[in-house]
Amino acid sequence: MDVPETTVDWRSKGFWLPDGERPASWYAADRPGLFEGGFTWPLLTLRQSAALHNIELMAAYSRRHDIEFAPHAKTTMAPGLIAAQLSAGAWGMTVATPNQALVLHRLGVPRVFIANEVLDPVALRWLATAPDFEVYLQVDSLAGVAAAAAVPAGRLRVFVELGHAGGRTGARSLDELHAVASAVNGAPRLSLAGVTGYEGQLPDVASVDAFLDLLAAGVTRLKDLLPAEPLVSAGGSAWFDRVVARLSGLRVLLRSGASVSHDDGFYRERTPFRRVPGEGPLTAALELWAQVISTPEPGLAIVGMGKRDAPFDEGLPVVYEVRRAGPSPSPDGMTVTRMNDHHTYLATGSSPLTPGDLIRFGISHPCTAFDKWRDIPVVDDDHRVVDVLHTYF
Repeated sequence: MDVPETTVDWRSKGFWLPDGERPASWYAADRPGLFEGGFTWPLLTLRQSAALHNIELMAAYSRRHDIEFAPHAKTTMAPGLIAAQLSAGAWGMTVATPNQALVLHRLGVPRVFIANEVLDPVALRWLATAPDFEVYLQVDSLAGVAAAAAVPAGRLRVFVELGHAGGRTGARSLDELHAVASAVNGAPRLSLAGVTGYEGQLPDVASVDAFLDLLAAGVTRLKDLLPAEPLVSAGGSAWFDRVVARLSGLRVLLRSGASVSHDDGFYRERTPFRRVPGEGPLTAALELWAQVISTPEPGLAIVGMGKRDAPFDEGLPVVYEVRRAGPSPSPDGMTVTRMNDHHTYLATGSSPLTPGDLIRFGISHPCTAFDKWRDIPVVDDDHRVVDVLHTYF
């Protein structure tokens, strides 16, 4: 795919360009320092070395276990990272909505899996006929099959989805799954490609393994309906090691998306590489810089970032560094306690902070980080900007 050239201007949060604009390529050529006056705070950055490490690690993991990998693009919706994942050998990309599929089609991604049900006839008609585009979607009901089968032209490739009690989409029994698959095979404009499921909401190894075993049983149950070598898709970013273990012998399509940037919270604690450390580790690539704007009480600093800038749905940011002109205090004991739209409350412990100090935060849950930033500087290990990611949310 070709990554389109983008322009950074006054609309790009964190870039300080009050009077003009610059092509993203300027940053790659000039390599400005992050702290040399061309940026303002707060600012989300992506450390290039960490992201490239994560991309290659997951590509090597997929090769080692002989599985296909279609990382979930909804995490980043950033052409630069999508292109890097495809170049590393990804089978395709996963998305959650037809709009995201449209974005990736316009970016030139040739193969996309929509890991969701699609019932909108407008979107289905386009998906069935989009040129030079191999797209797959999920069905979990007879109503979903009927909606997809009603397209007047073209063809749709579909996975039948198995779910679990209390989860989100997916047929709740193998009997229901079989009925849906039979309906797909009876529809002239539908092709059955495989079976899919999502284990990410399950709480522990035992429940994940039980669900994946049921998914494998579903493949066996549908043997006479499926193609000779069906794809079996599963694997969020928390349990993909169990997917590999329990679906061994099947043609697995993994779709873990948070691995590209990892994080310092939710996935740091839940990554499969805590269970299989010899296969990892992933490295947190996102860093959020923000400035102390007030120290109104002993032990409290107010930082100029908030829910508009950092994810907060699966844990609050964590402090990693204080940057100032002179000797900097240790971040040990500093804890984010709550966030408003544009303010973060930081308990400073015994470390004194001063208005104007810069704080480097790690974030928790990258899936709600990228969407808050239109343009994201990519930095090297010396905090020089070497590229700019543009996001399409």
